[in-house]
Amino acid sequence: MKTLTKEMQEAITPTMALEILKKGNDRFINNLKANRNLLQQANETSDGQHPFAVILSCIDSRTSAELIFDQGLGDVFSVRIAGNIINEDILGSMEFGCKVAGAKIIVVLGHTKCGAVKGACDHVEMGNLTALLSKIQPAVYDEKTVAENRNSSNNDFVEKVATINVKRTVHAIMERSPILKELIESGAIGIAGGTHDIASGAVNFYEDTLIINSPK
Repeated sequence: MKTLTKEMQEAITPTMALEILKKGNDRFINNLKANRNLLQQANETSDGQHPFAVILSCIDSRTSAELIFDQGLGDVFSVRIAGNIINEDILGSMEFGCKVAGAKIIVVLGHTKCGAVKGACDHVEMGNLTALLSKIQPAVYDEKTVAENRNSSNNDFVEKVATINVKRTVHAIMERSPILKELIESGAIGIAGGTHDIASGAVNFYEDTLIINSPK
């Protein structure tokens, strides 16, 4: 796999960026890793980087975006935080990645059996984690279909909350960042949410979160 150059990055559309990620995930789940020289990529990106995607995912050790999507050095900006939530620092990082550095798509990636989501479902309070989990709590309250056992012992409830959390984050990115919203609406970048199944490795993108507009 070639190291991304500025010219290669500029030629990638948001639609192409999503397809690159989907094909990379296909390779991952089929154990068909692309042939790349990481040391060579390190050398070739030493003077600059031109990633095509910004991926917000969880800190969970099983959810490395570079591995899940079979990408190399210089290919993606990887933002990781428990529960794949956003704050001003993360939004600023996304704005840099897209507006300044030229990435073509933002992906919010949740995952199954997320410990942060379970903590929010159980209303855990512990030190600084309390404030982080409070950002997931709205997804817990938004889940209306489960009437009983609304806690981490109910796997169905946990996964439904995780899905809502991803979709809320996608919406919040556009709501809280005028810069990213303008880039999305103009067709310069796309945005999508999805969930990584930690058992199968597969990523399911949610069609109702996918926004890829034609460039204006």
